[in-house]
Amino acid sequence: MKVIVVTGVPGTGKTTLSKLLAKKLDFHYLDVNKLISKYKLSEGYDKKRRTKIIDVNKLNKKLINEIKLIQKSNKNNKSGKFKEIKGIIIDSHLSHYLPRKYVDFCVVAKCDIKELSKRLKKKKFHQLKIKENIEAEIFDVCLNEAKERKHKIIVIDTTKHFNINDLIHKLGG
Repeated sequence: MKVIVVTGVPGTGKTTLSKLLAKKLDFHYLDVNKLISKYKLSEGYDKKRRTKIIDVNKLNKKLINEIKLIQKSNKNNKSGKFKEIKGIIIDSHLSHYLPRKYVDFCVVAKCDIKELSKRLKKKKFHQLKIKENIEAEIFDVCLNEAKERKHKIIVIDTTKHFNINDLIHKLGG
């Protein structure tokens, strides 16, 4: 079962890309924000940045557990009562922190700075958060962190249109 993480700065199109991939590949879609809320993984709230504080190690343990549960449920489905899960798409700007041994591919969503700014304003991000995210995009923070973890990386520019079939081909689908 393939595990594909989709990462990138907020506003780069991770969720759109992740949901489209999950649908096209018939993979299970895992929204990390929902997982954080469900299991109360937030360590607090950063008022200045207006964002939850997440302990990445705790998040990784929960994600690894979720991956193992899905894999186990697939193995225990010998009767064929349930639809077999072919793979998992994990959607989060933190997903690239998962250890490489649990990840087959890391898709990094990138976006033009002007377009990213428009998207973040539309999402009603405050000015400091927009500035931080634009700087993170300029300096390729998610991409460089994924490289540091030695993931198999595919970069997708979501500024305009991207060819989902080309991406599926690169993922071996």
